Amino acid sequence: MKAIVYSEYGSPDVLLLREVKQPVPADNEVLVKVQAASVNAADWRLMRAVPFLARLYNGLFRPKRITILGGDIAGVVEAVGSQVTHFKPGDVVFGDVFASNFGGFAEYKCALEKELALKPPSLSFEEAAAVPLAGMTALQALRDAGRIQPGQRVLINGASGGVGTFAVQLAKYFGAEVTAVCSTGKMKMARALGADHVIDYTREDFTQSGLQYDLILAANGSRSIFEYRRALNSDGTYVMSGGTGSQLFQAMLLGPLLSMFSKQKLCALSSVPNQKDLHLLKELLETGKLIPVIDRLYTLEQTPEAVRHVEQGHAKGKVVIWMQQSPSNIVKKGV
Repeated sequence: MKAIVYSEYGSPDVLLLREVKQPVPADNEVLVKVQAASVNAADWRLMRAVPFLARLYNGLFRPKRITILGGDIAGVVEAVGSQVTHFKPGDVVFGDVFASNFGGFAEYKCALEKELALKPPSLSFEEAAAVPLAGMTALQALRDAGRIQPGQRVLINGASGGVGTFAVQLAKYFGAEVTAVCSTGKMKMARALGADHVIDYTREDFTQSGLQYDLILAANGSRSIFEYRRALNSDGTYVMSGGTGSQLFQAMLLGPLLSMFSKQKLCALSSVPNQKDLHLLKELLETGKLIPVIDRLYTLEQTPEAVRHVEQGHAKGKVVIWMQQSPSNIVKKGV
């Protein structure tokens, strides 16, 4: 089968199209013929081995555990292991394959049964592949780490990216008053997704406005934890789910310390694949309460370009890799 592999850390140039052996499912695994996969920040971070903790996870000097990137997939079940009870060949599925060491940038992927759910029939493969990791990150950041409540004032920095576009919609689903922070060209999209207020970060600094929020989700951006803290209510919550390495270390190291001396809660979130959460996202997708936003489509051969585009931080929603000669019909749904 064809796959995008890498054997050294570096720029997207280390990602190479190769013929590799097709995987065989273990007893608790499902073999999926991948129709589409999406690119996440986790992919380029593992490719670059940044922050340094990525090397401890995937190999100090070169990739060992993960040699094929791609955390999100949508496709058709090709075969199942002897212990698999919820899926059969021919089922159309989607999921986050982080727990089975990524591998979505390939024509076939063996995934754990618990990583998958049946794909909503109303979604194309490309749309479904855009959902799992980013959708679960947004959900867990708001609901679990952020303890979001109806009526709260919620600010989402990086509202136009993969996690951010889902976070805006989920915050509205939970009944919050949502302020989205993004660039000028993406303000219209943020409003279309349901944001009550939109701030153009190229013209306004929300940390200097004097407004304060009950919950701030940092899905991207370069603000320090102290700037975010200034924009929080006295008992507000700051959740960091994306951004620079320095932001991550501030949230991980300074967040708990600062939280000890005030009523504010400041933390970092790393999403955990969860089939129950995937089913909740599926329900929201099926009822139209959640819409995946797709920025660009690339072929498998163009994966290095796709990863480079995401790494540059300009994507409007998700970037998707499709495996077929032509992508299935994608409904933009007004966004």
